[in-house]
Amino acid sequence: MTHRKIVAGLFISADGVVGAPEQWTFQHMDDQAATAIGGLIADADTMLLGRRTYEEFAGYWASQTGPMADAMNGIRKIVASTTLTAPDWANSEVLDGDLVRRLTELRQQPGRNINISGSIRVVRTLLEAGLIDDLHLMVFPVALGEGMRLFPEQGKRIDMTLEGATTFRTGVVHLHYRIGG
Repeated sequence: MTHRKIVAGLFISADGVVGAPEQWTFQHMDDQAATAIGGLIADADTMLLGRRTYEEFAGYWASQTGPMADAMNGIRKIVASTTLTAPDWANSEVLDGDLVRRLTELRQQPGRNINISGSIRVVRTLLEAGLIDDLHLMVFPVALGEGMRLFPEQGKRIDMTLEGATTFRTGVVHLHYRIGG
């Protein structure tokens, strides 16, 4: 049975930190990174976000204009949250019920990819449940030494197959993995 793909796209430091990317990524962003991000957005019709990422994105993108803003504002957004009740960013809804169960149901419905941007706790939960199909990591040329990491110290083994790797002029490496060997 075919299903929609759940695709996670994350910024990650060379030493595996994914937390607070707004503090360490901007000097390495360029048109190549924007094109890669835009490609992920173009392949999706739904974006899944944790509450914190949703609030950060809504606070920025809702007032922006241009092609990237149009894509971000126009896409269906589902927020995984137990505290947010009335999202006010265009095309947003709060996920009701159990995250794993709801995403299992959602990926069986017709449509294009379901993208996750940031939202590390959501990504970790779905990786653990075996629901993420593709993982896009933009590895930034910086070692932070501390911060939230994508893979917890005590996690289960996750086999991946490298589908593609692109090095940008800024030193960022975009790695595309298919989950599940």
